[in-house]
Parts: sequence; structure tokens; C-alpha cells
Amino acid sequence: MRKSSSLVFGILVFVLVPCSRAQNPTAAELREIAAENEVKREELANLETEMARALQWNTGAIFRRVYGEDFVGVLPSGQLVDKAGWISSVEHSGIRYSSFIATDVRIRIFQDTAVVTCLWSSRGTLDGHPFSRQLRVTHVYVYGQRGWQAVASQETLLPG
Repeated sequence: MRKSSSLVFGILVFVLVPCSRAQNPTAAELREIAAENEVKREELANLETEMARALQWNTGAIFRRVYGEDFVGVLPSGQLVDKAGWISSVEHSGIRYSSFIATDVRIRIFQDTAVVTCLWSSRGTLDGHPFSRQLRVTHVYVYGQRGWQAVASQETLLPG
């Protein structure tokens, strides 16, 4: 009985020690992961800035590239919109922006998924009437072969 329990213990040590090492990355591996995450954060922050610029100029090119084919967005009105509908609304909105910026960008990364929240602040005219508004926006991105792809968004119009 003693030999069989020693054998079982030996097998468990042989199997579990490598598993525990895989679950506890080394300092070098942690630095590498942190560096990769920093690059991902920069990419996502740049996408938010580029999208704000595209909205200011009423151009849909970045959305064609970054929004996934199965993208679903929720507008401030609660209306659902797909990729084609979003691009059409950007390019044919009738809004002329004098400024459109993304600030307060917060990025949370979960392996190959990221949740990005930011504040969109804009000024412009609609049908000749000036406006100023702020929206709190959430984008959900998935990282794949084409880089970061937005798969969902939610816009909330802030009061005032």
C-alpha cells in the first residue's frame, strides 16, 4: 500500500508542478504581458480618437474598417443600428460639426476582448441650428486576425 501511495504522490507531483508553474507567470512574463496590454490600450485609445475625427468630418471609412460585420449599436434614442445603418447615419446625418472630441477614455482588457468607455463632446449645427452635446459611449471590441473589431456600442445622451 505504501508503494502505491508513493507512486500516486509522485505522479501527482509530476503532473501538478508544471500546472502550478503555468498559473504563476515569471516576472519576465508579467512584464511582457504588461507591455502587450499597453500596446493594446494605445491602439484602442487611437481608435476612439480616429472615430471622433471621422464623426466630425462625416466620413465612414474608419467604421468600415473597424466595425465588425455583426456590429450592433444602440443610439441615444434607443434605436438599434447595424454596421451599414451606422455608416449611413454618419455620412448622411445633415449635422455639420465644428468640433467633436473623445475624452475620459477608459479601457478594460479581458484577454481578446476590450470594453472602452469615453465621453463624446460635440458642437455643430443641424438644419442651421447650433447645438452642443455630450454622450457617454461604450464600445466592445474583440481582437482577431484583422486587429480590434468593434462588435457593439451604446450611446447615452447626457442632460444639458
